[in-house]
Amino acid sequence: MNYLDTLRAQVTTISSQMEAIYAPARAESRALTDDERTRYDELEPQLATARADLARAEAHERLQVAGSTAQSGTEDGNDPTPEPARARNLGQHFVNAVGDRLQGLNTGDNGSRFSVAAPAFVNAATDPQVTDGNTGGLGPVLTQVEQTVVEAFRRPLVIADLLASGTLDGQAITYFVEGAMEGDFSTVGENGKKPQMHFINPTAVTDALKKIAGYIKESDEMITDLPFLVSAINTRLLYRLGLFEENQVLDGDGVGTNLRGLLRRSGIQTMGASADAKTDNPDKLFRARTAVSTATGFEADGIVIHPTDYQALRLAKDGNQQYYGGGFFAGQYGIGGVPVDPPLWGLRTVVTPAIAQGTVAVGAFRAAATLYRKGGVRVEATNSNEDDFVNNRVTIRAEERVALAVRVPSAIVKVTLGAA
Repeated sequence: MNYLDTLRAQVTTISSQMEAIYAPARAESRALTDDERTRYDELEPQLATARADLARAEAHERLQVAGSTAQSGTEDGNDPTPEPARARNLGQHFVNAVGDRLQGLNTGDNGSRFSVAAPAFVNAATDPQVTDGNTGGLGPVLTQVEQTVVEAFRRPLVIADLLASGTLDGQAITYFVEGAMEGDFSTVGENGKKPQMHFINPTAVTDALKKIAGYIKESDEMITDLPFLVSAINTRLLYRLGLFEENQVLDGDGVGTNLRGLLRRSGIQTMGASADAKTDNPDKLFRARTAVSTATGFEADGIVIHPTDYQALRLAKDGNQQYYGGGFFAGQYGIGGVPVDPPLWGLRTVVTPAIAQGTVAVGAFRAAATLYRKGGVRVEATNSNEDDFVNNRVTIRAEERVALAVRVPSAIVKVTLGAA
């Protein structure tokens, strides 16, 4: 391995190490940890130095090749071989470079396939070299570029974690929701008529798999020249897929190809708004918890609430202006430490913009519903879509198939909060 190959391998190795540090954080939609940032920052100047050394070595090699070509001659002291006339256009440049090879190929095996290429054609430069960082020139060379893409806000995806999960072999899942019982047991006297009971037939519910899909297009140059940016784009593609899935699972309207979400299911319990929101909103959430257990026998395992609504509860104060959930320096009345995002009524509390402001979902989510997936998320790419091939583009597609089965709708309570 020569010196140039060594430098190229060094650049590749350092780049791979930096990508290995950043890839887990990108996949988990989080910022780099302190240790990861320290290691990443240590590698950045090493990469810059290696690239600069490689550029100087390549330039030096080009000068040596050019010099040896210009000064070469015959061993007997005769004049060097005349240099061919400089090509004045691309056509002449191509003929000068590969014309002899084409003639030789044409006299060979008829019908054989071949490929030839000429070196890059560069016109003579007559303009002076300037830095001119504003309009071009060497401006990009003098600009340090940080390859880390600053990501926009990524909403944590939390709704699917509340539900049970499953896989499907077919295209739909059918289940039966138990019907109500009419009549009941009773005491009867001697020779008295016994009461009749009737169980209403269970309702068959079928939830079909729904496909969630989308695609992006990228140029060949983007993929080969800017892999770090391509990776960021692809990560955003998968994040947007998960974000759309979460919105569908929670509040999809069931129209057309949409999922019918948890809050749009027939049979869920509802609680309307009260006039005295300040005191009744917290009580209403506890009553919703009780409604789950009394209607189904299941215990509620979670609350989904909008950040603004959670804030109103977290900042609520009693008559002595003490925070119910603890103040910014200590707990209630100075007792204990400051609880960070304390749960409401002891239930797992998911604070997310996925649910509309003014609406809270309380439920036994894992017992009530199952999110089925078939095959996981598929990411595929092709350059033969539409006119991608002739335009040097690649289409990248991401898709998944999911179905939501809500077997016990009454285990979900949709609460409408009163305006504070």
